[in-house]
Amino acid sequence: MAEHYSSFERGGRRWLWQRITAAFLVIVLAFHFFLLHFVHHADEVTFAMSSARMEQWTYYSLMILFLVTATFHGVNGVFNALVNQGIEGTRKTAVKWTLVAASLLLIVQGVRTANAWAGISLLPF
Repeated sequence: MAEHYSSFERGGRRWLWQRITAAFLVIVLAFHFFLLHFVHHADEVTFAMSSARMEQWTYYSLMILFLVTATFHGVNGVFNALVNQGIEGTRKTAVKWTLVAASLLLIVQGVRTANAWAGISLLPF
């Protein structure tokens, strides 16, 4: 049986970044769910606040940072889970580059969506 997180060097950079991104995602999602469940009429308030703030660069930047962080955390976790299952060699390389391509497409689509919400255009397409 493969050792848990055997593809990471325990205490290494990827291991540390996996935990940092997990902590960031949990904090942001906890704040989001707090607003949704404990603020009266939170769904309308949250939508109105996000629509108004989307024009602000700080909110927009936080949204993009969340997207990139979630993508890295998910793709890195999937890759390491597959490595823990024993894929090696050319299969490992193929999976890695497939995940990289998929994550880039996800980020581009997320930025396009954020641009549409914000009414700005950072990408030419």
